Amino acid sequence: MPSLVPTDPAGPRAARETFFATCAPGLEPVLHEELAGLRLARIERQVGGVRFEGGIEDAWRANLNARTAVRILLRLARFEAASADALYAGASAVDWGRFLRPDGTFRVDAHSNESALDHTLFVEQRVKDAVADAFRARHGARPSVDLEDPELSIHVHLFRDRCTLSVDTSGESLHKRGWRRFQGRAPLAETLAAGIVLLSEWDRRSPLLDPFCGSGTVLIEAAWIAGGVPPGHLRKRFGFERWIGHDAARWRALVDASRAGIDFPKKLVLEGSDSDPSAVAGARDNLAAAGLDDRIRFEVRDAADFAPKRGWNAWIVTNPPYGERVGRERDLEGLYQGFGRLLRERCGGYAVAVLSGNPALSKALGLDLARRTALKNGSIDCELLEARVPSSPAPSPASR
Repeated sequence: MPSLVPTDPAGPRAARETFFATCAPGLEPVLHEELAGLRLARIERQVGGVRFEGGIEDAWRANLNARTAVRILLRLARFEAASADALYAGASAVDWGRFLRPDGTFRVDAHSNESALDHTLFVEQRVKDAVADAFRARHGARPSVDLEDPELSIHVHLFRDRCTLSVDTSGESLHKRGWRRFQGRAPLAETLAAGIVLLSEWDRRSPLLDPFCGSGTVLIEAAWIAGGVPPGHLRKRFGFERWIGHDAARWRALVDASRAGIDFPKKLVLEGSDSDPSAVAGARDNLAAAGLDDRIRFEVRDAADFAPKRGWNAWIVTNPPYGERVGRERDLEGLYQGFGRLLRERCGGYAVAVLSGNPALSKALGLDLARRTALKNGSIDCELLEARVPSSPAPSPASR
């Protein structure tokens, strides 16, 4: 009976590889800066993410530390695939036994754009056949398909008849940090929340405020940024941990070393508020799960009552409702006008970053914008609006 264990003992650690870190549209420059900070090699910003080179341990570090990455893909092959036979031949040539045992599980996800093979279900099936047939020919057994919890996820990308085959080192999307206990209505993805905090250029020492905090995502991600908390340190598992040859002891040492570097600034002020009591209660649950019980203050308060201390050199980073998911029954234009007036009256000198998915509402803020950055919140086209609120004159003694 043929052996069910592949004969390649080196596994995926053996050679220098090409990786692609995906991210939400608009966050490519932020992710590029993050990966440069990790000192990864041959970093190149591309549409939808950032390419880099290195060994599998570099992919470990990217998965553990990149706050705006959604997935870290290991590129295996690129070839012309204008026909089903060419696609099958290209997929058959890959040594899938580097990652997966013949009795393991896998799934295939495909995306096609401007290609002859434009039916993604057919593309997925053809690649599945190639993988299964390659194992059967070599080992007399084949892995099975598992759409829910596969040991190996294979990505197929077709663009203008050129196929890129990759495997997913991350497993579940990297926005799943492991701290979220409460979802709330229309929560921001953790990766996007981290992205807007980083785009705001917050100095990680000044007060950071969110008067539309919802489930607390922006402030929790900000606290982790300020403290140098690795965004992946609470996750139970990454995709690469299920591959053949994974060095669990070395991986655990890397995680432990990253946790040892956590160091929160003293007297850091992080405050969030929301008019929904259930959202604030959920934000506190999330706070505890993130290990931040005493580092952020959440309270129930309407945005109209937002009154931060005068003289703070503070940042406001927030995601008010803009009608696509929540707040349709409200007078959103009036909300934005009132919020903009409040900022001008009470927050002179503050830096403001507002994520908005409605251009009309953006204008209602009434702020002179220093920068607008196009982003995607799921399928919604958004902008991050950044401004410095003009400093208001100090009140005269007679008016006090």
